[in-house]
Amino acid sequence: QVQLVESGGGLVQPGGSLRLSCKASGNVVNINIWGWYRQAPGKQRELVANIIKGGLTNYADSVKGRFTISRDNAKKIVYLQMDRMEPEDTALYYCNAEDTWNYRHWGQGTQVTVSS
Repeated sequence: QVQLVESGGGLVQPGGSLRLSCKASGNVVNINIWGWYRQAPGKQRELVANIIKGGLTNYADSVKGRFTISRDNAKKIVYLQMDRMEPEDTALYYCNAEDTWNYRHWGQGTQVTVSS
């Protein structure tokens, strides 16, 4: 079983930065895709960015050039560096880990609010 705990959310002004962390515990050897999703009020959950086992990354068009996903395999942590943030980035951000059997593990979420 894989457990995921997000941290790093908070309130930031437009144009500011935050770094989210997702700490994994348990057996992660079968995890193939690590990702960050977000869900704003009244909207569906959407993919923000993911990183595949070989290191390939994918980003939503809305965050390309502003957000960066990375991972520290030794520490079992996945990061989401968010720069030049916009009010539209306000959402509950979830960490996700998809395993070999396409099962998705989720964290509890961390709130990000971009407002002046």
